[in-house]
Amino acid sequence: MKILIVGRDQHHQESIQKFGDTHQYTLLTGHDTLPTHLDTADLILDFIIAEQPANFAVYRKTPTPVFLNTVTRSLAALAAPRFHPGRMVGFNGMHTLLHRPLLELALWSKEDEPWVNSICEKLQTKYVLVEDRVGLVTPRVVCMIINEAYYTAMEGTATKESIDLAMKLGTNYPYGPFEWCARIGIRQVYELLDAVYADTKDERYKICPLLRQEYLRSE
Repeated sequence: MKILIVGRDQHHQESIQKFGDTHQYTLLTGHDTLPTHLDTADLILDFIIAEQPANFAVYRKTPTPVFLNTVTRSLAALAAPRFHPGRMVGFNGMHTLLHRPLLELALWSKEDEPWVNSICEKLQTKYVLVEDRVGLVTPRVVCMIINEAYYTAMEGTATKESIDLAMKLGTNYPYGPFEWCARIGIRQVYELLDAVYADTKDERYKICPLLRQEYLRSE
């Protein structure tokens, strides 16, 4: 397949790691020149659309299937007002979470599943369908755990190192919450929690002051 990636070099590398090197990849670091490439690809993977939602309009007339990273902004929010996004689907493109056995997808309509299934067969990946909500499933859960770990460290219950060790030994997680935060990037963790809290008003996603402080210092 000819796969057009809109994002950064890390997204390019993660896509190759996930889908293999038998496809032909092209990387665009922004949307400015995207209109001239829309008809040259079999699939578009846009990792940065939530950062530049106004650029969603460029996809309105393309027949090319588009996978949009909807971790911090749902497909419905991107497509508003009242616009059927065509051959588009949301996916979990959060850093470190793409290369997993199941590709996490959110459909606009159940009727879209046949073409999505066809694309995933060509990508040779299994997938799971989740609700089109901010945070999807895995990013929401992982970042909530990270947030809770920050509360535990802030309260002085345990050190960051002890919390990481306890989570890996006690739950068999591949990384401790602070290790995972470092891998994902505190900016992405903060922005996801901020978006999910704004969407749900659930106290579980209210950002820990310590996490907020470290995020501000990282800017």
